[in-house]
Amino acid sequence: MATPFTAIPSAPGALPLVGHAPGLMRDPLAFLESLPAHGDLVRVRLGPMRAVVVCTAELTAAVLRDDHVFDKGGPFWDRVREFAGDGLSSCPHHLHRRQRRLVQPAFHAGRLPAYAAVMARESTATMRAWQDGAVLDVLPRMLDLTSRIVAVTMFSDALPEAEFAQALDDTTVLMTGLYRRMMTPPVLDKLPTPGNRAYRRSTLRLRETLYRIVVDRRAHRVDHGDLLSALLAAQDPQTRGGSTDAELTDQLITFFIAGSETAASCLSWTLNLLAAEPDLQDQVHAEAKGVLAAQGAAGVDTLTGRVITESLRRWPPVWMFTRTTTMDTELAGHHIPADTAVILSPQLIHHRPDLYPHPEEFDADRWLVEPTHRTPYLPFSAGPRKCVGNQYALTEISIALATIVSQWRLDPLPGSEIRVTPAATLRPRGLKLRITSRSASTALPAQRQADSPVVEPNSP
Repeated sequence: MATPFTAIPSAPGALPLVGHAPGLMRDPLAFLESLPAHGDLVRVRLGPMRAVVVCTAELTAAVLRDDHVFDKGGPFWDRVREFAGDGLSSCPHHLHRRQRRLVQPAFHAGRLPAYAAVMARESTATMRAWQDGAVLDVLPRMLDLTSRIVAVTMFSDALPEAEFAQALDDTTVLMTGLYRRMMTPPVLDKLPTPGNRAYRRSTLRLRETLYRIVVDRRAHRVDHGDLLSALLAAQDPQTRGGSTDAELTDQLITFFIAGSETAASCLSWTLNLLAAEPDLQDQVHAEAKGVLAAQGAAGVDTLTGRVITESLRRWPPVWMFTRTTTMDTELAGHHIPADTAVILSPQLIHHRPDLYPHPEEFDADRWLVEPTHRTPYLPFSAGPRKCVGNQYALTEISIALATIVSQWRLDPLPGSEIRVTPAATLRPRGLKLRITSRSASTALPAQRQADSPVVEPNSP
């Protein structure tokens, strides 16, 4: 017989009214990583919301396998729906299978070479605007690069430069505001604060921009060979119907944000690591030409692939998300009532020392033994709702990383402080690196590097 929900251990430190929200706002990674010491399941409270954190790989896998009982919901996905609607990532179970059938052709392996060619072209074009000896503000530059890649692979040249810049700004507003809104009661959304007004403006503007592209493209019925053309042409083999304009807008918002944010975060953390490990950087540089020639996702049989794999383990971009129970159920011998928020964390699972020895160390060689299907590795989730674009994302990261390292040497700035910023993705704040052209005939003398002005590369 299942034990009652109240028998699940409760995380310490809850405050009246707000519960554990302050801990999750102040230092969420440390808070999450402390929970396995209290049990396999740990109760937390976010204001009046009832929630439970899953702390083991086995229970995480069980939740992700059953997307009917543990549906997309809870504070994370409820907030995502505010701007992404019922896109493939955020839609409830009853809408998912049809949407997956409609979206799957756009990410078929046969389309990846064309996407890869765009990724290589955009990466090379971006690098041309960088200046030898400059200081690179890494995260904004990576967001610009990955957003351009996603925009061109999604809808070719349908987004003019001014609208692209605005869409990138809007995406940043939404991603930085999402985590804060997760931790605050929805009633506060109506307050006329600057943050709430900016969030609403960005949501409306981004949706209107992408909706206009969908309507215009459908009216002209020209196949541009991009992702939107594939989505417009897709027919559900079961219903023989396609996607509506509103559904396509939801999908484009989902793919635009997910494809740019997660890849940019991974690239930023990886470049930071390679700057701190010059020998490893040189080894990746030596391999870069082969990765670019392959124009695909670098696997764990390559050093580049292992570095990316380990980066996604060490700093999983989507580090926490939620599900909600659609009915009374049982988990780990405990009764879980319907409408309970279930919190899952790749960050927590990836940093369990019993699963990954010395989890805080970056060790690409841990992937020399290829993982089995039982390895708890969750950068793209798992189960029926695993990210449909995981190979697209890995290809994008591989090509962008190989392009950067093949052309530029990266060096850390002495005394710089990098902080982890938990937003919707795990972002490195304050990350700046000096870049030196590898094609220069002679390296800059050390003193000249130290004395050179701190300048930002121009955006392409």
